[in-house]
Amino acid sequence: MKNQAVARVFDEIADLLEIKGENVFRIRAYRKAALNIESLTEEVEKQVEEETLQDIPGIGADLAAKIAEIVRTGTCRTFEELKRQVPKGVLDLMTIPGVGPKTAKLLFENLKIKSIDELEKKAKAHKISGLPGIKDKTEENILKGIEFIKKHKERMPLGRALPLALEIVDELKKNPDVQKISYAGSLRRMKETIKDIDILITSKKSEKIMDMFTTLPQVVEIVAKGETKSSVIIKDAMSVDLRVVEPDSYGAALCYFTGSKAHNIRIRGLANKLGLKVSEYGVFVEKNDRKIAGKDEADVYKAIGLPYIEPELREDQGEIEAAQKGKLPKLIELKDVKGDFHVHSDWSDGGNTIEELANAAKKMGYEYICVTDHSETLGVAGGLSAKDLMKKIELVQKINKKLKGIKILTGTEMEILKDGRLDYPDSVLKELDVVIAAVHSGFKMGKEEMTKRILKAIDNKYVNVIAHPTGRLMGVRDAYEVDLDRIFKAAKDSGTYLEINSYPARLDLTDLAARRANQLGAPLLIATDTHFIDQFANMTFGVSVARRAWLTKKDILNTYPLSEVLKKLKK
Repeated sequence: MKNQAVARVFDEIADLLEIKGENVFRIRAYRKAALNIESLTEEVEKQVEEETLQDIPGIGADLAAKIAEIVRTGTCRTFEELKRQVPKGVLDLMTIPGVGPKTAKLLFENLKIKSIDELEKKAKAHKISGLPGIKDKTEENILKGIEFIKKHKERMPLGRALPLALEIVDELKKNPDVQKISYAGSLRRMKETIKDIDILITSKKSEKIMDMFTTLPQVVEIVAKGETKSSVIIKDAMSVDLRVVEPDSYGAALCYFTGSKAHNIRIRGLANKLGLKVSEYGVFVEKNDRKIAGKDEADVYKAIGLPYIEPELREDQGEIEAAQKGKLPKLIELKDVKGDFHVHSDWSDGGNTIEELANAAKKMGYEYICVTDHSETLGVAGGLSAKDLMKKIELVQKINKKLKGIKILTGTEMEILKDGRLDYPDSVLKELDVVIAAVHSGFKMGKEEMTKRILKAIDNKYVNVIAHPTGRLMGVRDAYEVDLDRIFKAAKDSGTYLEINSYPARLDLTDLAARRANQLGAPLLIATDTHFIDQFANMTFGVSVARRAWLTKKDILNTYPLSEVLKKLKK
């Protein structure tokens, strides 16, 4: 959790510096440092203790000192000084999609707007259009942004909720009185956003467990404390419920607190038809209350005539019927993944060299990675000219000659321009192993226009993959409007792969979209969009989307060995 706390402080420092109009390179340094720290797979406190912070790309002596200060105190002097110089309300306004530092400052200085509620009232009264640079359309977009925030503020992205849950579970595991432990709820179903965290434990000493739970360092408020159930609020304003259950009810409780409401209703209905009743305590014969299952989840399902249903499928979206027919898919697993097709190096906006990326991927057991730095148009991300791309291809060829056990594929994440043209000519694209095309601008195009834009890219014989096909960033912007069925059908016809992007703020395609794509025959792959080696670990989020989409390893390109991958990529 300290990683996220440090990253948030650095992000807010960058926001404050933008408001003040400070040097753009200083602002970028804080942004990059925040991203790299949040992506670390180990706790930043350890690196503070071992004095290895400067091993993190983008962290020099000055930022390392600030990180150490934040770890020790929760803040740093620079941050506190900047906050005194900028009204808090201005920062709040910047949480609205589309409201950047300049706009927030303008609204405050001209209309004294210090809160989102005030801004909403002024915008609805048409009192902000007419300010320098703010037109009627801007006013309309601000209102849409406020609506977007209200819709999403009560739920936390999976990418933030899962590390929090794992941290608490790991702390509780240290208690020798804990026998079995698991998180449950929508988190165990790996939904993309989470309302609260549920944790289940078996123990003979529940009171000691509750004492430990309610005094964890993450806890900021105790909502309720009992012998077998307690609720707390942790630092990220997330509610966490802990239940201690009997060992012979653990499986039943996991079923009850994992399945969606709709799934659980179906399970109880099936049990009733068999003269049984199902609860968090077990499966019972209705006429005499005899318990026949409850210790293990598989036994609970078996008691009502079903095979075990994986947590990610428990949404009442056909899994009951598939289970009854013996047609549940064998879902893809993280261990099935053999490579990553979407990786950025320090040639564009990544934090590591190509060789560092390859060695890190090799340690993960991968057979191949594709280095896909940005193309020329995306200058803000250090996009490469065609000339520099050729130099990078030469470097990759040299590295491959000395590497053993892993293959680096040459690639690009290339811009799909607004008219559907591509950033590089075909004469350049044909030199690459993998060509990824993506939209990074013009998100407000109409549905038909955006669909034609992407279809034109798919139609190019050198394009292998469409990255993050709907362009959404959770908590920042919704997906752009696009006819996905037409995209899916075109991808099938052309053999163009659609990406399930594992970056926690994207998870794009969504589970429902990925399932639809698979049903329509569109080929799929999972990639991390890695910009820093620790982000390879985000593959778990992409796999969770695929599992929720009912996908098996045969449905995903990067579960195949390199020899087959290269054949499949040749359309």
